[in-house]
Amino acid sequence: MKVAIYGAGSLGTVLGAYLSRAGEQVDLINRNKAHTTALKENGATVTGKANFNVKVNAYFPDEMSDKYDIIFLMTKQLDNKAVVTKLSEFLADDGVICTMQNGLPEHSVAEVIGESRTLGCAIGWGAQMTDPGVSELTSEPDALVFALGSLTGERNAHFEEVVRLLSIMGKVEVEDNFIGVRWSKLLVNSAFSGMSAVLGCNFGEVADNKKSRLCAQRIIKEIIDSTRAGGIKIEPIQGKDVVKLLDYNGVIKQKISFFIIPIAIKQHRLIRASMLQDLLNGKPCEVEAINGVVSAYGAKVGVPTPVNDRAVALIKEIEAGKRKPSFENLSAFDDLL
Repeated sequence: MKVAIYGAGSLGTVLGAYLSRAGEQVDLINRNKAHTTALKENGATVTGKANFNVKVNAYFPDEMSDKYDIIFLMTKQLDNKAVVTKLSEFLADDGVICTMQNGLPEHSVAEVIGESRTLGCAIGWGAQMTDPGVSELTSEPDALVFALGSLTGERNAHFEEVVRLLSIMGKVEVEDNFIGVRWSKLLVNSAFSGMSAVLGCNFGEVADNKKSRLCAQRIIKEIIDSTRAGGIKIEPIQGKDVVKLLDYNGVIKQKISFFIIPIAIKQHRLIRASMLQDLLNGKPCEVEAINGVVSAYGAKVGVPTPVNDRAVALIKEIEAGKRKPSFENLSAFDDLL
């Protein structure tokens, strides 16, 4: 069985390191010259909540030649159709792509290779690249969770092998309502990754500051209201019903929700959004695949998403060099709070 992690950046390096340490044959593929060269020469180094180094098989995309049975797709969602079209040349006849990207990427993958060959996985942990070949795991060991499913709810070819591989690193939760799981992850990403990118901080700092926590709370509320209007059931996160905990209609429940947020994010306090990492490196980020998806869906179902929309606008200004990630950007939300 041939397995690849395509787009082995911060998260993919950690996953690849865990699999390689367990003796699995997996290829880590990344176009970043410094990072991939370091992986080739020094192996993958995981720091933070885990500490180890392991030899890995690392390749640049133009070095790909094999046909893979399973490809874990971990690139940014900037041009998914073009990426998947290229990857289909290296996919076995019954091979599958398991997208581990943010947002709602399964549809764009399935448009190229078909629903029956598309799996989706929502990652419940975080990591950040600290040096070429070095990735810091920023989530606690008991928060290493994968939520796995498909658009059809069916278990396609190699499904059980994907479960087995991911179980090497953490807990795998097989989900029937996978779109509901995707929205659970999108709820966290839009609120905390979005604000992390705007403010230039980690998730814990978003929750600690009362004004930024209020922004995150409002983004969460906008997502809950939008999905409810669209008939989507948001699934629990690690056994916790986030809608029940964080939704509100009155002042008292709103205060309870506000109090709960720092507790809910406790295991992931150290995560710095990948969008922020991209912005700091002068790269375009995937805000359209995260907060942008919420804005588009809210418009579709007729639910306003003003705080989320403002976050998108601010991140685009940062991309354009008109702003920098900073807590000074909080004042841009004043008229909405």
